[in-house]
Amino acid sequence: MLFITYKTSKNRNLSFVIFHKVTKKFVSLQTFATKFLMKKILITGASGFIGSFIVEEALRRGMETWAVVRRTSSREYLQDERIHFIELDFSSVDKLKEQLSGHQFDYVVHAAGVTKCLNKEDFFRVNRDGTRNFVQALQALNQPLERFVFLSSLSIFGAIREQQPYKEIEPTDTPKPNTAYGQSKLKAEAMLPDDFPYIILRPTGVYGPREKDYFLMAKSIKGHSDFAVGYKQQDITFVYVKDVVQAVFLALDHGKTGSAYFLSDGNVYQSTAFSDLIHEELGRPWWIRITAPIWVLRVVTFFGDLIGHATGKISALNNDKYQILKQRNWRCNIRPAIEELGYKPEYDLKRGVKETIEWYKKEGWL
Repeated sequence: MLFITYKTSKNRNLSFVIFHKVTKKFVSLQTFATKFLMKKILITGASGFIGSFIVEEALRRGMETWAVVRRTSSREYLQDERIHFIELDFSSVDKLKEQLSGHQFDYVVHAAGVTKCLNKEDFFRVNRDGTRNFVQALQALNQPLERFVFLSSLSIFGAIREQQPYKEIEPTDTPKPNTAYGQSKLKAEAMLPDDFPYIILRPTGVYGPREKDYFLMAKSIKGHSDFAVGYKQQDITFVYVKDVVQAVFLALDHGKTGSAYFLSDGNVYQSTAFSDLIHEELGRPWWIRITAPIWVLRVVTFFGDLIGHATGKISALNNDKYQILKQRNWRCNIRPAIEELGYKPEYDLKRGVKETIEWYKKEGWL
């Protein structure tokens, strides 16, 4: 129970305070708001592309924001002095319990994971096992979580509904992931127990400022070349990073436990749409667009994998990338997110690419 009263200082100024019967202490209104009313959120993968934007939005909403980062992670986009940092070892339930002990979180957003690895086993070690260990530790500590949002991916479904005319991938479809990344994310979803307050978000291709893979396309176009694969129609979907963040906080606010939602901007694009918009935003430099058959990509990615293993450096053109570029249908049904979460994507591809290229230029990337 709380009692609001006031104290009078020596100079007779009044200051309102609150008596908290549990702690049996007087605290200022500001301290009370900070300690007892402010929602506490833990964000994994906070130094990453999507995670850093989630941190910014949590701060904007006045949350007590805890960012999970590795000791070696860059904090370039985590400069706000209000951020609390914590290091977690996802390889061990016991270590996680020790590191999380003493903390109580209202919300968790699990955005940590790997999208590229030299060895297939590493996808499962990080994405599947890390998620399992994290959830088990939170449950063992009886964390009073209101909601746990897990960032998964549309890629868990793989190349389904590939017959023309293409139809939207539905949440009720049977996943058939064709990449190690997609397989590991599907396995990670299976680590979320029924009695846990989770919501799953499955975005399609996420782009925006700070993103490095789509940036390579912009860099290539600035260098006067563009590369496309396959001659069969390819329906692609995208979602801007700020729209993903919007969905995250809608899910935290009123997402239905146990639900999973696809995220895109609601539009369908053809394979050259992204590069065409980049070309336009860069002032239409002269360029050569090469469209190669699928088998050429297969050869390139095969050797890309070999070189990656030989040098210890992950190649952007690897087996997973081959499967992604080969897939022709990336349509997905976002109506559940719209109807149940109130999700309203604000960025179509034209607006999103414009803002992204402006950021790349401003930051000296282009």
